[in-house]
Amino acid sequence: MQRQGDKVKDTDKLEKAYLLIEAYKSGKLGGEKMPEDENPALDIASKENYIYFTLPMALNYQRNSYTLWESANKTYKDADTRAVFNVEAVTGMSEEELRGKLLKYKVALQPNKQPIIWKTICETIENDFEGDIRKLFMINGYSVQAIKDYIAKNKKKFPYLGGNKICNYWLYVIEQYTDAEFVDRENITVAPDTHVIQASERLGIISSEEAGQANVQELVAKRWQEILKGTDLVPIDVHTPMWLWSRGKFTIDI
Repeated sequence: MQRQGDKVKDTDKLEKAYLLIEAYKSGKLGGEKMPEDENPALDIASKENYIYFTLPMALNYQRNSYTLWESANKTYKDADTRAVFNVEAVTGMSEEELRGKLLKYKVALQPNKQPIIWKTICETIENDFEGDIRKLFMINGYSVQAIKDYIAKNKKKFPYLGGNKICNYWLYVIEQYTDAEFVDRENITVAPDTHVIQASERLGIISSEEAGQANVQELVAKRWQEILKGTDLVPIDVHTPMWLWSRGKFTIDI
């Protein structure tokens, strides 16, 4: 049972979350351009657009997101490298050819591991969804939870994209940059990268001791779900404000 003192604490945290979102909406945190805004402006409903916002996401770990998406956009716009976004073409490419195309603009930074990740996901899309990643969403009724459950059961087919942090952020990006409308968007949890973890600690969502625990990502996601339950906010709504707040070195007091 939740004690009265805990309710007061949660109310305080919730008020801070609203203040942070308001600061974001008023432009005080920056964010006029987000990393994924670097894109070729494809038809948002198209298969190509969904694939564009899927494949680079699997390589979005331990690197600058802005640089990754700049690299992805350059790769797409270059006729010599665009084929890496054609899943059918990738499945037929030699390892050497794929590596060369992904390294040209540094979409891939690891010359051996990351091209394999890219090709594995392309093979999954081509073989399991007839080359159209939109079918993953269709067969799961545009349910976030169903999609996450499906990917969890087939994790080897979705390397890195199936990880808790990247999967949730990928679904958020799909929601923002395609025409997908999820029936249960509240199940997109915060994607707890370094910035989100630091901001959550700053807001008192987790303690400094908890921030150093191995399970901190799961802990942050769970806490935000608990605090926002029954409000007009869902966890992913606080992701970008927290990310920008931390990236800006917390120059705004909340």
